[in-house]
Amino acid sequence: MDTTTRGTIGSNGGRRRPAGRSGTRPAGRRDQRRPAGPSGALRLGPHHWFAERLLAVVSGRRPVHSLLGHTIGPAYQQLVNLAPAEQALRTRLSPVVRQCGRFIPGPGVIEAFARISTGDRVTAMAFRLEQGPDLRWRCAAVEIQGPRP
Repeated sequence: MDTTTRGTIGSNGGRRRPAGRSGTRPAGRRDQRRPAGPSGALRLGPHHWFAERLLAVVSGRRPVHSLLGHTIGPAYQQLVNLAPAEQALRTRLSPVVRQCGRFIPGPGVIEAFARISTGDRVTAMAFRLEQGPDLRWRCAAVEIQGPRP
């Protein structure tokens, strides 16, 4: 009587795992714990999210009204003045946020900066975020120094 399970659905084709080894654990590891998840350093703050969105508006990849609910005070008008009149051309180089940093002068306020590079040009963008009573962050001011992204 042949006991092989060749050709049946759900079989592993006669392959077996070596005894004493788990398929999910590295060789030599004895404990059953799983590897740690992503570290806290990988979590990005709201200033990173705003830097990407502000850059998209200022470079013409997104319309200004996409940030309508995320701005307060004169920041929306500043974005209208900074945004190009027409949508960005596809042949242009895409600007990229290279570095983003922040300073917290007090509770509920973030003053942030972003270094933006477009090819070999570098532009600086500074913005202020304020946290409202609903705990949502909103942009209160935007400034750009250097060549337009």
